[in-house]
Amino acid sequence: MRRWSPPWFSGNPWAMRLSFASAPLLASALTLAACAAPLPPRAPVAADRAAITAVIDDFHDAAAQADEARYFGHFAEDGVFLGTDATERWDVPAFRAYAHPHFEKKKAWSFRAIRRAVTVDASGAVAWFDEDLATPNLGPARGSGVLVKHGAEWKISQYNLAITVPNERFDAVKKAAAGEACGK
Repeated sequence: MRRWSPPWFSGNPWAMRLSFASAPLLASALTLAACAAPLPPRAPVAADRAAITAVIDDFHDAAAQADEARYFGHFAEDGVFLGTDATERWDVPAFRAYAHPHFEKKKAWSFRAIRRAVTVDASGAVAWFDEDLATPNLGPARGSGVLVKHGAEWKISQYNLAITVPNERFDAVKKAAAGEACGK
């Protein structure tokens, strides 16, 4: 008569030793999984992207309408604006001091996104974007940045404004930036 053996035991003593040896590892893994803090429920990425797009669109609209409070209200407290000049790296108070006279004259700037890509991290707390902009004063430009979620609101942590340069014109732009005469 054959003795009963568990279904995982094939009669091979090594298989039995490996099964017993891996039991503590399996128990530890299950315990850790059970004790891990559950992740908070995530809004669908599409909803995050729509909310972020609305924030950035309203940010641009606030500038076009010269609505200073609404414009700067979109920045995170520790936000940074990077302008087109190499010296333009402003925290929010410094950028607001620079921009205030433009808003006060009701002549800020007008940017309209003609293309935008938004990526949201797996936690749903951080997002980054890049956008091509139509601007009446700068010509073609690009904006990129990072947003962070504060409670239910997305805030701009960094906005980087850049002027795009076609590759075939780069030498002329480089010379102009260096103060050299163009066309020579």
